[in-house]
Amino acid sequence: MTTVKDPGNAISDLVLLASRRLSVQEVASEASEASEASEASDAESSEARSRAARAQASIKEREREVQRALATSLRDRDKEREYHKRDEAVQHFNALLADLVRNPELSWREAKKQLKKDHRYTLAELLTKEDKERLFAQHTSTLATRRRDKLRALLTELGVPPTAHWRDVRAQLRAEPNTPVYASADKVGHNHKAAELGGPPTAHWRDMEREFRDFQRDRQSAAKTALRQLLQETRSLTHKTLAHLHDNWQPVHDSLKHDARPKAMKVKSECDKYFNSASTQSYIDIFLCLSMATHHLLMSRYLALDHIPEERQTIIEGYLEELQHKGPPPPPTATEPARRAKQCRSEQLPLADVCGRIFL
Repeated sequence: MTTVKDPGNAISDLVLLASRRLSVQEVASEASEASEASEASDAESSEARSRAARAQASIKEREREVQRALATSLRDRDKEREYHKRDEAVQHFNALLADLVRNPELSWREAKKQLKKDHRYTLAELLTKEDKERLFAQHTSTLATRRRDKLRALLTELGVPPTAHWRDVRAQLRAEPNTPVYASADKVGHNHKAAELGGPPTAHWRDMEREFRDFQRDRQSAAKTALRQLLQETRSLTHKTLAHLHDNWQPVHDSLKHDARPKAMKVKSECDKYFNSASTQSYIDIFLCLSMATHHLLMSRYLALDHIPEERQTIIEGYLEELQHKGPPPPPTATEPARRAKQCRSEQLPLADVCGRIFL
């Protein structure tokens, strides 16, 4: 027998069931929202931790960069400080050399004994042994150069001719109070002994004689070079000159002499007139006198080799043979365009204007 439920109870059961389902859904929804909120919170927390880590890493990297820059700056400052200290040590040592070392032939071993006795030697402690020896070599080389230049200037002032003998020149130098001293360091005792006996120090004159002979040789070499330049500047000498001479070299010699001796007297008189005048204050007067002196020097290049006429003749013959071998020079039109173009560029003017004036 089938039991029939009460409709009221069935509806009540359905309502209860529906309310239970809604409660389950609400709980599930709340749980889902809570889960999402937790996940969002975790994500925000993770992002915050990531940002903090990146910021900390950036700060540490910046600190490392600052430390590197500071270390570089400190190294540069230390290097600069060391450089200045070394420069001061070099200056102190050079001043010590200038005060105590006057003989360019003094050895480093002997000089070091003298230098160590001075209290300023300790100011150069930063310098190595090689540095000190190098500075000493530079100092003695400078002293030797000054002494040589002083002797050569004195020989030029005395008007020593190219054919002068050392015996005669030594007598002139002995009478001069400005004659530089040539005393070898290893022969100082021998020089003093010779001086006590009334004679000149042997090493003194021997070294000076060597410098004198070097001076004469250099002056003769310079005179030969000047003669070759004079030959190149003499326009009357061409590739046909040697063939037209017929063993008569006098025209060539006359063209090279070019009245050098009268010009020498003219230069002397004109310079005396300008420089002895109390009213001479113009640069033009001085320039005129110097120009004439230069002109005289250029014209006297032939006469500078009067003491060796054979070598002078050899130089002249060699130059004329070279001209004859080269043949006639190229026509002016072969080099003229290049010269005109160069002049146009140097003046920085319109090409038509400058070159038009040249051709006109």
